[in-house]
Amino acid sequence: MLKRSDSWLNLTQVVANVESALASVLQARHGIGLSEYRALEVLARSPKSELRMQELATHLRLNQSSVSRLVERLERDGLTIRDLCPADKRGVYTVLTREGRARLERAQPDYDSALDAALKEHGGERLLSAQGEAGAR
Repeated sequence: MLKRSDSWLNLTQVVANVESALASVLQARHGIGLSEYRALEVLARSPKSELRMQELATHLRLNQSSVSRLVERLERDGLTIRDLCPADKRGVYTVLTREGRARLERAQPDYDSALDAALKEHGGERLLSAQGEAGAR
């Protein structure tokens, strides 16, 4: 019988393998990393395609320093811009640009295909199916 820690280790290995496959495809085909892709996706789904830096950090589970470096890379590539909060000049937003949305839209089909393939290859489909069954109960 598997211990919970064995199951957890298995899950983390599946996630690591899937994320590695996704990162490789995104970098090779679109010149962005997995964190950048996720930031663009979160911004695209946000009202007005913008978030305070701290909100983006929370969504991505990054610390303030890491999200600042991430946003700097996105800005350098013209995918986002920073904007001051009109109500609080200390608040800084990161805003998705047209080019950022276009890059995300070009990358999404490859991301989805790579995700499907990696989940099949590394046993993630089975884990997701088990999760769906547990949630249906």
